[in-house]
Amino acid sequence: MLDAVIDLLACPHCDGSMDLDDAAVLCERGHSFDVARQGYVSLLTGSATPFTGDTADMIAARGDFLDTGYYDPVRTAVASACTSAAGDDSRILEVGAGTGQYLATVLDALPAARGIGLDVSKPAVRRIARAHPRAGSVLADVWRQLPVRSGSLTHVLSIFAPRNAAESHRVLAPGGVLVVATPTTEHLRELVSLPGMVSVDEHKTERLSAALSGLFERTERIPVQFSAALPRRALADLAGMGPSAHHLSAPERTDLLAALPDPFEVTVSVTVSTWTRRGDVTVPGGHGDTAVRGG
Repeated sequence: MLDAVIDLLACPHCDGSMDLDDAAVLCERGHSFDVARQGYVSLLTGSATPFTGDTADMIAARGDFLDTGYYDPVRTAVASACTSAAGDDSRILEVGAGTGQYLATVLDALPAARGIGLDVSKPAVRRIARAHPRAGSVLADVWRQLPVRSGSLTHVLSIFAPRNAAESHRVLAPGGVLVVATPTTEHLRELVSLPGMVSVDEHKTERLSAALSGLFERTERIPVQFSAALPRRALADLAGMGPSAHHLSAPERTDLLAALPDPFEVTVSVTVSTWTRRGDVTVPGGHGDTAVRGG
């Protein structure tokens, strides 16, 4: 809920502190933002973002797939990375939070923690708003200045999502951590090798290190790899929740999957890495790295 995290938010117009007043979020200089009836607040300002958020169908597919439990080892690894770097008052932001299910898993593992789920997709933030009682939902663009107070967070999560290294560094307190889950080149290789499906960039690890190494120091790395035999419905949700859904229509995906055995075995291969904020650097301008959505 927004009241759990309102003290962590910053006005996107003037960077002032925020307060919650009935159905609006107000800043100390009088800027006002309506709280949607679904429970999220839009702090997206300026011209429309050029980035395409996940559609309602993609969010529904992701929620249904994560509910099956096939990705639970990934969720467990993310929670473990967060708990190993947690204090008494953990304050967590997940960027590109999607359905909010990863953030909810972390909050369940840290009973005193509270979190912000941020996404540029309206269907996503509607879902995030009901993901956990200690989570607030915010519509915003990760490639602009995050509407979060500088130095206010202990954790930033980027789970199969875009990341802005400079902004992550700014909003983290000294000693705070960025927890990143990225697919390896083996991730879903049986599925993404099909015509029209989007595969993982083979240089993703190098680009991640290049984007973060100046501002963060990697302090932990958890490899997660296993095989999963997916029934047709779960496989359809998996194909429909990631970037391939922007390239192939639902009927095209259905035809593609119809030729596969039921169940169909895929490889899940993800690296969960923890990057500790460096305090001895000047934050440069520019953007971070963009990860392929896969979970």
